[in-house]
Amino acid sequence: MWEPMPDDDRQWVIDAAKTVPGVLEAYHLVDPATGNGLSIAFFDDEVDVAEVKRAISVKAAEIGWSDSPHPAPQSETIYHVVRRG
Repeated sequence: MWEPMPDDDRQWVIDAAKTVPGVLEAYHLVDPATGNGLSIAFFDDEVDVAEVKRAISVKAAEIGWSDSPHPAPQSETIYHVVRRG
């Protein structure tokens, strides 16, 4: 959860995450009224979330995103899918 969601073109985050095998999909959602956002990603069970975060950090360093202050996520929760349809 982001309060607020950074307002840069966030596609680089999704692209970096999807370089990790087993990352299936990733989405950024924004509440247009508040600017708050939610990032959602779907992984195969064996994906190491720390590896995904490393891939994003490496890309952030490459593009210089970390050179200036940006909002940080307010919280993070990992859920496991138990049913789908």
